Amino acid sequence: MSEAESTTQPKLTKKERTKDWIIPPKSIMKLVGRAMAQYKMLRDGDRVLLGLSGGKDSLALLVILKHLQRHAPVKFELAACTIDPEIPGFDPSPLKEWVAKLGVPYFYESEDLVALADAHMKGDSFCSFCARQKRGKLYTVCRREGYNVLALAQHLDDLAESFIMSAFNAGQLRTMKAHYLNDEGDIRIIRPLVRVRENQTRDFAEAANLPVIPDNCPACYAKPQARAETKALLLEQEKKNKHLYANLWTAMQPLIADDNHEGTAQLK
Repeated sequence: MSEAESTTQPKLTKKERTKDWIIPPKSIMKLVGRAMAQYKMLRDGDRVLLGLSGGKDSLALLVILKHLQRHAPVKFELAACTIDPEIPGFDPSPLKEWVAKLGVPYFYESEDLVALADAHMKGDSFCSFCARQKRGKLYTVCRREGYNVLALAQHLDDLAESFIMSAFNAGQLRTMKAHYLNDEGDIRIIRPLVRVRENQTRDFAEAANLPVIPDNCPACYAKPQARAETKALLLEQEKKNKHLYANLWTAMQPLIADDNHEGTAQLK
């Protein structure tokens, strides 16, 4: 099931808003602008689909991309897509009204991922299976609706945690890419928040009263605690070293960059 909605924008009045729209903090926009330029994320004529989970990070990124669409010299189209896993206790449907008010085309896809996992999951955690299925659905929507860029909302904390977990648990130096081409060669994936800290998106979401959907998936409470433990480890280390994330950013540069997106100029 899918839906696409688009309406005119209403008048909104909150702390981080003008009379008709939310203004992202300059501190965040500066970091996003640097990442966009460094990794050449957007090109004239791009059609960008944002994976909108309803969490603070993806909601913040939607506001940021909408702001860029209005003010950046690069002209691009923007839409959002939510994958509803039909899990009891998790209901992202309230996003429909909010996104519609932005004037952003919106696709709402539903799939019973628990039933799908019962039928096909082998030797994997449900969270990992769910993430792969959601990504596959986002690719499907990109192709069906003609979007050549998929925007994801992972931030610097996510990249640092993945980097440490990979080194500690797999003996490999790996993390998420800022901009790369998918295996099929038809969709570019961008992560505009790679320079932004998690506390920045959290503070922005709270100040702007973004409609964050609580993550009430029962599977999330039972998932392995490796990421939570890594987050706690980094928090303790940052108390001792205020330059920790700046240093991690520098260390991760060869892993974050990916030149294969340079070969996608032919993608329209």
